[in-house]
Amino acid sequence: MAGIFDEALMRRVLGDCTPEGETLAAGIHGITLQVNQKKTSYFDVYVGVTEHYLLVAECEERKYLTAAYPLLPDLRKTVAEDVGACFPFGSIERCEIKKGMMGAVNCSITFRDGNFLKLQLPKRGGLGGGMPHHAEYRETILARLERFQG
Repeated sequence: MAGIFDEALMRRVLGDCTPEGETLAAGIHGITLQVNQKKTSYFDVYVGVTEHYLLVAECEERKYLTAAYPLLPDLRKTVAEDVGACFPFGSIERCEIKKGMMGAVNCSITFRDGNFLKLQLPKRGGLGGGMPHHAEYRETILARLERFQG
């Protein structure tokens, strides 16, 4: 698990999910808490943003996610094969941001099509210093999601 706290790895994984013409502005290690409003599923993800997209990609190969939730299929595929990891900001209806435990922030995202995703953005980027830009990138991601509070 310690290997997932590697900024270079995170950039590569999110890079596979980044649409053509977009540039990754920020990315961090996060945790998916819920994949819809009725099913809770905890697994490690990388969360990133570009100018126009929210990106969510599994840190490790499909160990926790089942095929029961089509919005988040196997996120190891590229955008050309699987757009499930890319969520246009225009598809977000609202985002409720609340403080969580130990400085984490929980983001409950409701999409215009009724789908739901709850992410936890930890205060720290893991042990060992493998994600030196975590705090800065977390603030960038939160700033983009705060536009949808309301």
